[in-house]
Amino acid sequence: MEARIKVVPYEEAEGKLKDLYEAFNNEMANILRVHSLNPRSLEAHLKYYKVIMFAESPLSRRVREMIATVVSVENECFY
Repeated sequence: MEARIKVVPYEEAEGKLKDLYEAFNNEMANILRVHSLNPRSLEAHLKYYKVIMFAESPLSRRVREMIATVVSVENECFY
């Protein structure tokens, strides 16, 4: 499925964006690639994700993944 928001193709990425793409072996999900026009935003999104999914929390990782799954289903999103 293609993103409806313009994204920078892998082969056109430069600088910080190219580094971020390469960190994902040029297989980044569209939910992240929509930030490609603003690599600082992409980097911030990745840091935010790591905090909400992996940092210490009263919710287990399993519960956080279940919440994310339910929200995706309710939003009819395949992510």
